[in-house]
Amino acid sequence: MPDTLINNDLIDIGLVQINNSFSGQNYLPYSVGILESYVKKHISEEINLSFRDPIYKRTGINATVENLLGASIVGFSVYVWNFQISLEIARRIKKRDPNALIIFGGPHVPDYETENFLRKYDFIDLAVHGEGERTLTDIIENFRVQNWSDVDGLSFINYQGLYIRTTTRQRLRNLSEIPSPLLDGTFESLMKANPDEKWIGLWETNRGCPFKCAFCDWGSATGDKVASFEENRLHKEVDWFSDNRIEFVFCCDANFGIKKRDIDLANYIANKKRETGYPHALSVQNTKNATERAYQTQKILSDAGLNKGVALSMQSLDPHTLKAIKRDNISLDTYLELATRFSRDKVETFSDIILGNPEETYDTLVSGVDTLINFGQHNRIQFNNLSILPNAEMGNKEYQKQHGMVTVVSEIINIHGEKIKLEDDVPEFQELVVATKAMPKKMWRKTRAFCWMAAFLHFDKIFQIPLILSHTYGELSYKEMITSFIDADENLYPIIAKVRDLFIDQARVIQEGGAEFLYSPDWLGIHWPQDEYAFIMLTKENKINDFYIEAKDILEKLLLKNNLTMPPGMLDDCIKLNQLLLKSPGKKKDVSVELKYNILDVYNGVRNGEPYKLNNITNNVLIKREESSYTDFQKWCREVVWWGNKKGAYLYDSNIIEKSSSEGDVGKLAGHF
Repeated sequence: MPDTLINNDLIDIGLVQINNSFSGQNYLPYSVGILESYVKKHISEEINLSFRDPIYKRTGINATVENLLGASIVGFSVYVWNFQISLEIARRIKKRDPNALIIFGGPHVPDYETENFLRKYDFIDLAVHGEGERTLTDIIENFRVQNWSDVDGLSFINYQGLYIRTTTRQRLRNLSEIPSPLLDGTFESLMKANPDEKWIGLWETNRGCPFKCAFCDWGSATGDKVASFEENRLHKEVDWFSDNRIEFVFCCDANFGIKKRDIDLANYIANKKRETGYPHALSVQNTKNATERAYQTQKILSDAGLNKGVALSMQSLDPHTLKAIKRDNISLDTYLELATRFSRDKVETFSDIILGNPEETYDTLVSGVDTLINFGQHNRIQFNNLSILPNAEMGNKEYQKQHGMVTVVSEIINIHGEKIKLEDDVPEFQELVVATKAMPKKMWRKTRAFCWMAAFLHFDKIFQIPLILSHTYGELSYKEMITSFIDADENLYPIIAKVRDLFIDQARVIQEGGAEFLYSPDWLGIHWPQDEYAFIMLTKENKINDFYIEAKDILEKLLLKNNLTMPPGMLDDCIKLNQLLLKSPGKKKDVSVELKYNILDVYNGVRNGEPYKLNNITNNVLIKREESSYTDFQKWCREVVWWGNKKGAYLYDSNIIEKSSSEGDVGKLAGHF
């Protein structure tokens, strides 16, 4: 557009940050809120402007367009979960109002090949790179003449059809110049207009990430220095969350706990919850390498009931893979030490492993899972499919070619998400890695199936007790036991083979661009992780008992194959106890079971990192079903299989009610790492 004068006195601005809903709650649009706050504070006094209430959730596209029509400027904060709908809203606005200035910013605006991006989506006038506060302010300052070449941090196609990329804007180092949209009243109008909304708070205590993991766009976008917001401001924001009865707060920091003061922040929000009951929960991304601060901050949050589990994000344990993804400067010893300490403190943790990383093979990933379980991760490993982000190093085609990465485009489906199609909506897509040079397609399917089988057997607690005791006293490795289920003969083990084949088939579905999760119209009408789907399937078909018969035979033959033995009758005790402890629909009454060994003591010792010797001692275990009975199958699906996911809460409470007077020591200590 030529440098002409725009004769409107008022600059009317509409901002869009569409987030996914979470359990019927919606996020406050923090990113565009902080843009509005900054502009209002720093814009020239002679400029007359107004902001409409931001668009913060998915609704019909035409309705959103009607809401935004007439605005002088429409700005979109875009990422993988809202990119397509943002494009469609912008396209329709531009078609109806060619004079509207359309701006795209956020992590999904590509730093590379931006010209192709702007020519493909020619209804976008300006692409903002990096932080947007000062850039948006400068855009508004220049709106009347539209001389965008004078604004740093932009890409655009000028009126002559030439691609222009202006000077890269330096990041803000002094964050005190950014006002808080929580404290300055920016969200008051939005919250008043939506009185029935249950808001999720977004909280930013610092900016920046010192790590440059190749799969992530965080470090590459922010550089290696971390800038912090002032502590008194953060205390006031915690007070704001409490005063406004915000139940859930998500911390936007890449590394909470990286600063010494983060321990004080954790204490402040923990005390606020004790005083007022709010917020109920605070989700953070744990810092890397700073072991003691990571431990202290998470322990404080856990003791206050603010987290549902501590994330220990490993991504891989293979040194070649870690080097390829530029994560080799993050200490594995830190994570393993934290896992041990949290287990001993009875703080639930879960770990992340990414499937499809460069240089990762089936054997290295399986060995990594084995190591994590050995170090006490019995709660949950989240096996995430590798997704390509446009501004991550992996988004570079040369990087992908170097590592032989094969990708497919797949519709984004949220775990446990409903299959809801709005009348006027568009799907969102992601680019998934489904094979690499080190892990060809067939091995990727086997690896994906192994991950689901590990979750099914161990982390869904369906067979965890026999696995732990067979490892501790039969000296079988976890990877060997789980692999034996993957390799099960369908003629000898039809139930286990059916589960395995489900996993292999679903891995193939993903490789062909299908959904990451398995939809069931009959079981809550949601998308299930495949391991949970298999759990429900065997329960619904009354095949759980047959599963345990087959599983016992697999372990017995594996012990025989390796010339290993377990104390007589111990495997029977383990399987009997696990089967009775597994929360099942229709079980209403407490039940007791007589065991020959103190299996429950040993199992709890391993889970809690507390050494406990196996003894040959007759004991009765009370299994408390009445406290958690489920007569309704759908309720069981929701409250046990779904809600038990993060904490692995799939077993009934229990305690030993009677032991014989004589004890026989039959083995080494269990529970040490």
